[in-house]
Amino acid sequence: MTMRCAVLCAGLFVASATISYAQSSPPVDAAPVAPFAAPAAGPPAPRPWSSLSPEQQQLLQHYQGKWDSLPADRQQSLAKGSQRWLTMTPEQRASAQQRFSQWRAMPPEQRQVLRQRWQQFKSLPPEEQQRVRENFRRFRQMPPERRMELRRQWHQMSPEQRRSVIQRRAPPHR
Repeated sequence: MTMRCAVLCAGLFVASATISYAQSSPPVDAAPVAPFAAPAAGPPAPRPWSSLSPEQQQLLQHYQGKWDSLPADRQQSLAKGSQRWLTMTPEQRASAQQRFSQWRAMPPEQRQVLRQRWQQFKSLPPEEQQRVRENFRRFRQMPPERRMELRRQWHQMSPEQRRSVIQRRAPPHR
């Protein structure tokens, strides 16, 4: 498993764990949700509670009394996540809830490492992100025994050996 694959694994885990509102909210039948038109430039504008659909308000009811005191970027994140939640299948929701439970069980230091890896991934050029996603997809399709063996090999390598593997697998810089 290359470092890029590890970054992607961590990033996907972090991204899926942002559905914090899913921890206690019962699933709601998906319904069309009108997007909120935020300004294109600058920091996000505060989002009024009334701009959320009734389904989103139900999902985010825990935040209703303190919505106006949340930072605008947090409001936008919660609104976007709730909109995404409403479009998920029951299987996707169950999977997201499981990942969130795993996220909450992690020590804060481990969460911070995963957040940093996610930021590293997001800073990659789009074509490199796509390569990482493809490598991750191929890794996930391997038999569990092969994945375990690759993980074992990776963990046994020294930092220098890992860097060497990453350098060999990295595409040439343009």
